[in-house]
Amino acid sequence: MTTDVDTFFDRFAMLEISDDSLDGVLSASPADIDILFLWGRDCPNCEVAKRTILVAPSRFVWPQVRWLHGSVYAEPALGTRFGLHGIPAFIVFGRGRKLGRISPFPGAEPFIAAINQQLDKFTA
Repeated sequence: MTTDVDTFFDRFAMLEISDDSLDGVLSASPADIDILFLWGRDCPNCEVAKRTILVAPSRFVWPQVRWLHGSVYAEPALGTRFGLHGIPAFIVFGRGRKLGRISPFPGAEPFIAAINQQLDKFTA
């Protein structure tokens, strides 16, 4: 049986990256902010984040933001690169430069507020 979470990446468009492709993807980004969602298959906390986003996906879409994703189980170098101790983790980049990390997933409202705060810096 397929669930909404199983089809998450089809329903909520995110560009899949690898450790090898990340730097090139970021340097060519047309967005002010890139959010890298680091996750793992069968990770319960990752499933909670996906379900939360799928409740109201339009709340997680900003014109100046591009979403990326990478599985740290399939690409362990991503976990090592960002010093992860748990997932999900959301690495936030501003015009190719790492701005910070959101981990664990704090829920919809705090997540949206944190991204809006970063976006305000680019429009100020």
